[in-house]
Amino acid sequence: MGIITLTTDLGYKDFYQAALKGSIISLYPNAQLIDISHNIAPFNIQQAAFVLKNAYRFFPDETVHLIGIESVFSENVRYVAIRHENHYFVGADSGIFSLIFECKPDEIVELNIVQDLKFLHFPLTDIFAKAASHLAQGGKLGEIGDPIDDIVLKNVLQPTITDNTIRGSVIYIDSFENIITNISKELFNKVQKGRNFELAFRRNETIKNLSWHYNEVENGEKLCLFGISNHLEIALNRGKAAGLLGMGLNDTILVTFFNKRD
Repeated sequence: MGIITLTTDLGYKDFYQAALKGSIISLYPNAQLIDISHNIAPFNIQQAAFVLKNAYRFFPDETVHLIGIESVFSENVRYVAIRHENHYFVGADSGIFSLIFECKPDEIVELNIVQDLKFLHFPLTDIFAKAASHLAQGGKLGEIGDPIDDIVLKNVLQPTITDNTIRGSVIYIDSFENIITNISKELFNKVQKGRNFELAFRRNETIKNLSWHYNEVENGEKLCLFGISNHLEIALNRGKAAGLLGMGLNDTILVTFFNKRD
């Protein structure tokens, strides 16, 4: 039984998600469909990339990940299927894959599945469903596409680093309103070098200690930690940090490192 995960901006109000799932089941009745998220903000490839990047490694090898973001037909966007780290990915080559992968994928094809004109406005139920079903049943990439060498690259805002500071930004706010930044644990440790730090953000708020878990402080108290994404998070224990602290996407945070004697 092949696994196909779904990451889309289709939401739950309309019939679109059901149409996608029905199309896949019609092509491959034994498919095991797993929803990663259908609550991605419309056309937001950065948000979709963050969610899928932090989810796909938990799935078994040979899982197929179908991405339904910016999938409407465009002459300037290729539809591709990719093999990377023993997983398969199907989606529009809009730059999203460069945000998911940290290196060049192992194999890339541009899909050559003939578009059914009835579904020209909704290729998820046609080309994408066919490609995902084919791969989930053990089919080869070369049977549904022509090899290509690269994917579209999308630039993302990177932290600014000095010897004593990291200036980062908010890249994601989860359902608990935890604030996730673009500062990775690896980068933090590299610049920190064992020194103390102060994390400063909106409204002159500061945090001076890393926590291991959310319950390490009193209810309603702010904290920072490295969560499951391995990115620096700002949170409130049992509170909604983004709303109560007035933080939003792309807001700036500043981490300053100093020796104990400073």
